[in-house]
Amino acid sequence: MSRLESVQIASPAFKADPYPFYARLRAETPVYRVALPNKQPAWLVTRYDDVAALLKDPRFAKDRQNALTKKQMASQPQVPALFAPLTRNLLDSDDPDHARLRRLAQTAFTAKRIEVIVDRTQAACDERLDRLKGRRFDLMGEFALPVPVMVISELLGVPQADREKFGRWSKTLSQNTMTPMRMLLSFPHLVCFVRYLRRLIAQKQKQPQDDLVSALVQVQATGQLDEDELLAMVALLLTAGHETTTNLIGNGMLALLRHLDQFERLRAQPELIETAIEELLRFESPVEMSTNRYAREDLEIAGTPIARGELVLGVIASANRDESQFPDAHTLDIARRPNLHLAFGQGGHYCLGAALARLEGKIALETLLRRLPNLRLTQATNSLRWRRGLVLRGLESLAVSF
Repeated sequence: MSRLESVQIASPAFKADPYPFYARLRAETPVYRVALPNKQPAWLVTRYDDVAALLKDPRFAKDRQNALTKKQMASQPQVPALFAPLTRNLLDSDDPDHARLRRLAQTAFTAKRIEVIVDRTQAACDERLDRLKGRRFDLMGEFALPVPVMVISELLGVPQADREKFGRWSKTLSQNTMTPMRMLLSFPHLVCFVRYLRRLIAQKQKQPQDDLVSALVQVQATGQLDEDELLAMVALLLTAGHETTTNLIGNGMLALLRHLDQFERLRAQPELIETAIEELLRFESPVEMSTNRYAREDLEIAGTPIARGELVLGVIASANRDESQFPDAHTLDIARRPNLHLAFGQGGHYCLGAALARLEGKIALETLLRRLPNLRLTQATNSLRWRRGLVLRGLESLAVSF
């Protein structure tokens, strides 16, 4: 695997075009060992069938304590006590705790709240576009980020004056497998985030309103959630509740602007928006890799031995470009059917916010194409700035004009 060992898979340079690397892995070494930015070793699984199987395989744990031996746990990086409650979340738990937490989170998403999301997302899109003062703007900073942040903040009951803070805090929390230096630099943001969440929860306990945090506080009062689980759930909903949607809007519009035939086709045939969203999720997956999975026992994937306790990551972006599953996998086709992509995962950990991301992405793209039919890129592809990180793939900024 000449020259592959030096690839930095969380770097902005790699994020710009990871697909040739993944294609080579699928062809030559479909289960490949890498060192993550924090020096932790991990296995990358890159073929569609193997990734789909991994995401549903009960031999893998999400909570490392359910897989690692005491000796292995002793060598793992320790989470600072202040942030330990954030690990008590849906993403890092196994059944029966995961099933309980997921059920409680789902009950908070009532039909009434979903109806509010539709109206608020459309209003947020129109409001952001109405603010544009010139014909050139940053699609990420002025639209793709603030719209989902506004919607999830309103859904959860975050006061309007506090919403701009979440872009900074969420960006910090999404930096998976941070190096010691990045962890040190991020510490103040994380401290502020945790303290803010505790104040917000305390406020909702005293003065509950018709919002998601108040609903979860009421669930906690029944004894179905403890204090740490409540904090972790609110943190996850605030961050994951907009990160995927932001990347779907940004990556999706970039793909359409790079393939103007598909842009014009969707503008001429708006009824294709449903299949277009699915194709954009496949073609430029906002979630590049699955979150952590740890082998509970010695096993094999595609003939490669994996030892108990080892970390395995399913590369969703690679699976979604696998030629064995998708004909002309590297071609953007907004009418593609069937389209069994893995953008939101599989199995019990299938993304809780998938429907929300699809809904917001659909409204955002429809609004952009309707109101800005002449939207175009104003920067070269090789000048695009991608965010550093492991699990997510998204842009720092995207210069456009209309």
